[in-house]
Amino acid sequence: MTELSCERCGNQRAALDAAPFRDELGERIRRNICQTCWDEWLKRQMQLINHYALDVRTAEAREFLRRNVEAFLFGAGEADDIDTSQEGKITW
Repeated sequence: MTELSCERCGNQRAALDAAPFRDELGERIRRNICQTCWDEWLKRQMQLINHYALDVRTAEAREFLRRNVEAFLFGAGEADDIDTSQEGKITW
């Protein structure tokens, strides 16, 4: 298992086994982000998909997630917020 000094958390942790995307961003993530921070992003991504009811088949949704992954992992740009003020208050 390869370790790296994670750009996001600053800790020496396990690296990703492979790039998550087949482009420069994917390689940048593989080289600079630890598995722990990537797992945190995957949870955040699911929250964004559910909160905004994203259809990840659309280019707009993929661009939205790409913008947010860069903000979440590298602090590049501004991440979108999830309104949690109603959390636990919704009844069916």
